Amino acid sequence: MTTTEMLARLVAFDTTSRNSNIALIDFVRSYLDAHGVAYRVSLDRTGKDKANIHAMIGPAVAGGIALSGHVDVVPVDGQAWSSDPFVLRAEGGRLYGRGSADMKGFVASCLAAVPMLQAAGLKRPVHLFITYDEETDMGGARRLIEDIVDSGLRPQMCIVGEPSLMQPILAHKGRLALKLTARGMAGHSSEPGKGVNAIHALAEAIAYVAAEQRRFAAEGPFVEGFNPPHTTPHVGTMSGGSILNIIPEHASCVMEWRCVPGDSPEAEVERLRRYVTERIEPAMQAVDPASGFTLEVIDDIPGMALDGDHALATLTKRLAGFNSAGKVSYGTEGGLYQEAGIPTIVCGPGDIGQAHKPDEFVEVSQLDACDRFIRRLAEYMAA
Repeated sequence: MTTTEMLARLVAFDTTSRNSNIALIDFVRSYLDAHGVAYRVSLDRTGKDKANIHAMIGPAVAGGIALSGHVDVVPVDGQAWSSDPFVLRAEGGRLYGRGSADMKGFVASCLAAVPMLQAAGLKRPVHLFITYDEETDMGGARRLIEDIVDSGLRPQMCIVGEPSLMQPILAHKGRLALKLTARGMAGHSSEPGKGVNAIHALAEAIAYVAAEQRRFAAEGPFVEGFNPPHTTPHVGTMSGGSILNIIPEHASCVMEWRCVPGDSPEAEVERLRRYVTERIEPAMQAVDPASGFTLEVIDDIPGMALDGDHALATLTKRLAGFNSAGKVSYGTEGGLYQEAGIPTIVCGPGDIGQAHKPDEFVEVSQLDACDRFIRRLAEYMAA
């Protein structure tokens, strides 16, 4: 299959993170079996809903270079698509479909390259990592790393193919996601002093987060190369209350910090904890001692930072045809691989600006560039 043909097959599987990815994984397994490629499968905690693949082409030994991509995608619910998001559509040099840029395009290029990689006479292995749940808690990469430790088949280095317009990316921010819940006391809205309004309390905490966003923008710390060059807190969802004339007993929001290197998300969580404890809870607990806040960390994704002089940075720039490397604010599985002791860089086809949008697309020229990148990698690994 060509890369475009392979992408059409992958896009056809609705692997929205809430769904199972087993049908896609079974397709990939059949494809690898047909080409005689050895692989390992690692399942999620249920043992049936989600799976990773770790395939190896060339010598079945530790070392070599991994090409890593996730196959889960974000929902299309409520988005105005011009065509079926799970049917690849070609128009004007673009390929439209959910996941075409983020990041089934890279996975398609890797899988389409399997026959070429097999024929290249690799002296060191090329690993293919195909993972689940990157768009939620990155549980797939965490599980894959456990399997790598068990198998002893650890690659020497890793390239994560998130959309970067094929520019090598040395670093990205980390992200900590948090659920903040306010517990109040219900009552009739005509007597607000006899209850504790959880929405009001939560709104005070959200106002603190908004003020922190302004503080970071004005005071930093600043790290050159990121856009924006500072840590960014953000509240993404909130809920609470039942009907207008009842003092709301519960309210919650989900928020995040995307931290630049050197800024600790755990320290930011502690600053928020102190604020609600010292500034908001005393007035709540004067009415009802059981009221207050709960902070629950949902996930903590480490940042990634590779030295610009590292051999992987030099190699990736040469393979991609770039003289420089950048930094990005979005997170990837690369931080987890690097934390596990595998030097990692990001380089993949497509524009991150297309990720998560209706009518998501990848340029055909980007997939062509990725195909060339993998061919050059094969030549390097065969030398």
